[in-house]
Amino acid sequence: MKVTLKIALTELQVLFFSPIAWFILIIFTFQSAMSFTDLFGSFVRSQEMNYFSSNLTMNFFGGMRGLFTTVQGYLYLYIPLLTMSLMSRELSSGSINLLYSSPVTNRQIIMGKYLSMMMYGLIMIAILFVFVLLAAFKVKDFDFPVALSGMLGLYLLICTYAAIGLFMSSLTAYQVVAAVGTLAVLALLNFISRFWQEYDFVRELTFWLSIGGRAGESINGLICSEDVLYFLIVSCLFLTLSILRLNAIRQKTRWQVSISKYVGVFVVALLLGYVSSRPELMSFYDATNTKQRTLTKNSQDIIKRAEGGLNMTVFVNALDNGLWSGLPANRKWDIDRFSQYIRFKPEMKVKYVYYYTNTGDPMLKRRYPDMSDLEIVGKISKASNLDSTMFMPPEEINKIIDLNPEGYRMVRLLERENGQKTFLRMFDDPMRYPGETEISAALKRLVMELPVIGFVTGHGERDYNNSGGRGYYRFSQDKPFRYSLINQGFDFKEIDLKKEIPANVNILVIAEMRSPLTPDEQTRLNAYIAGGGNLVILGETRRQEVMNPFVAQFGVRFMPGQLVKYVSEERQRQMKEKAEGDLTNNRGTGSSGRQGGAGRPNNVNNYPANLIQSHLTEEGSHLSYIYESMRERKNVISMPGVSGLEYTTDKGYNVIPLCMSDTIDSWNELETTDFIDDTVHINPSIGEIEKSYPTAVALTREIAGKTQKIIITGDADCLSNEEISMQRAGIPAANFNLIMGSFFWMSDNEVPIDVRRPTPTDDKISATGHGVKVSKWLLMGMFPLLLLASYLFIWIRRRGR
Repeated sequence: MKVTLKIALTELQVLFFSPIAWFILIIFTFQSAMSFTDLFGSFVRSQEMNYFSSNLTMNFFGGMRGLFTTVQGYLYLYIPLLTMSLMSRELSSGSINLLYSSPVTNRQIIMGKYLSMMMYGLIMIAILFVFVLLAAFKVKDFDFPVALSGMLGLYLLICTYAAIGLFMSSLTAYQVVAAVGTLAVLALLNFISRFWQEYDFVRELTFWLSIGGRAGESINGLICSEDVLYFLIVSCLFLTLSILRLNAIRQKTRWQVSISKYVGVFVVALLLGYVSSRPELMSFYDATNTKQRTLTKNSQDIIKRAEGGLNMTVFVNALDNGLWSGLPANRKWDIDRFSQYIRFKPEMKVKYVYYYTNTGDPMLKRRYPDMSDLEIVGKISKASNLDSTMFMPPEEINKIIDLNPEGYRMVRLLERENGQKTFLRMFDDPMRYPGETEISAALKRLVMELPVIGFVTGHGERDYNNSGGRGYYRFSQDKPFRYSLINQGFDFKEIDLKKEIPANVNILVIAEMRSPLTPDEQTRLNAYIAGGGNLVILGETRRQEVMNPFVAQFGVRFMPGQLVKYVSEERQRQMKEKAEGDLTNNRGTGSSGRQGGAGRPNNVNNYPANLIQSHLTEEGSHLSYIYESMRERKNVISMPGVSGLEYTTDKGYNVIPLCMSDTIDSWNELETTDFIDDTVHINPSIGEIEKSYPTAVALTREIAGKTQKIIITGDADCLSNEEISMQRAGIPAANFNLIMGSFFWMSDNEVPIDVRRPTPTDDKISATGHGVKVSKWLLMGMFPLLLLASYLFIWIRRRGR
């Protein structure tokens, strides 16, 4: 060990006597300082402009453009310049013969050279640590473990690059050739994951060999045993190859023997890598303060309950737009999307099944006119360099599974060894892939009975199978829609009150009855209510006469008429004068006049008067965290034609106003019915009063050993396919969040799965624009100059000697 250390110190001394080591340190420091100060400045500017900042530690050093991510991208340029002379210098000068004649082993020579590079790598990490310390002083509640995790990943990457460079340096006496060779090997290791992806075993090996982004997990706060062992195994591989190379030179071994030894070492490294990448043998440490790189507790609890084997079969249709996600070349990336689940369920097996069936996509026929499905598959396969025979014909796939209800889209079948199974879908949105909420909801179907929603029919109610504008299909069971309740963990049944209501129905939806219940139907419904069943009752204008007798038992009444909001011309004039006065006052105080919403009122009377923007109440928002989020963001519920609600509290229910109309310029209109051509005016003489009215209420009571929950709204359109898909300028509607929040509350917080994490507290920077300028001057100017001065001092002192 003493000999190895002595060689390392000597090599380090030689390294710092040359300008190249200092030049690299100076450039590395300048580039790092430039990246850091740019980020620093952007965060400070955002804070000064009152933009919300969060997770600043990760944003400083990880993510897409953090300092460590940037450094990882250009480290490969520095290390070959350092390692190119490690052995090439000895070979070209002949000093290698002196080493051979001394009592020094080849292992000591290589390890000594490598140890010097490890020391140099520590100096580079120490430079980065300066930026970490500065961020720690400036960022509130700085997350130190995340930064340390990132530095560990970068240091292991430097050491691996050094081992590769050392081996390439031992192959040639020419330093430039060694540097270029190192860059070539690094390029090969970076892109090797793109080769031979159609072969399963080879795919595993090439992905393991790939060095591209290897430090990314550590940089983003997750230390994985696979990555750590990768760096150690690859470093040991190239160090061993370097020792074998010196042995071959020293002992003049035949090239056939040397090649066989190289291949043997390489095979052993591949086997070790393959074993270390097995999910059963991997371990993890989430360094983030909020454990954002780990499944939430709710998801962990679900997957723990999925005891026994779990298989995921991915069905990929050649004629579906999702084909590319499931191709053999993309399998590893596809499976990696489930890595957090595989981490807690390492025995999960993944299988891909390829087939072709026409999905009815009109664009497909436009692209391939006058071609059969089989001919289209052949053309797609040829363009993608695939074997068209890998795709089963329709008759074969239909023998295995019926995918017609899924529209023959790319879909995953989750199946436990006890036979329980469910589908996990892709979605028609930019994200496309299922997230933690959807995956956990699908898994929860396999381990427990999820809430069942019953839709009452037979009286003209809204139909959950109707995909038209007034139907409820989209929010309930539109499979390609991520936020439909079927993808969030609910099941559905059609309820005919001529029969008994099934005992497993947890929530009953009654939406806009157009005809009254019969006595027998009322009796069955009353039995459900007496048993503590939950209800969602949606009224509608012109249905008060039918629905009021039913909701009277809850102490609620749908008011006659409908709510409106209309700003009169006189009111508009007053608002305009006030806005102009505010603008003048702001100019007098040097303000831009844009704060506080000063200026012309937005969207005054741009929409029909009966389009009501309902606001969540503070009391109602406490029922669900989704409600609270809506209230914080000042979202509204758009209700086109809503009956105001009246209620009493003498029926044994605790009544909570959930949504309210505006207080100003809003009233219950009793006369006007045409809101397109007619203009509404308030008429106090007939009881029209300008005030805020409840548009939705939540009721609770303790009965049958449980808490019964009921929501009643004055509008059924607010949940319709048309309304939840509608976007109107100036109206921050979030109707679908109302659905999610309501059913989350009514299912006793079971589904949708709550995957919230604690909010990171590193959200403030104690710095100003002047401080950024000072930091930039110190880090980009003085810091590199200090390193340059150190080099000049050593160089002058050496020359003096």
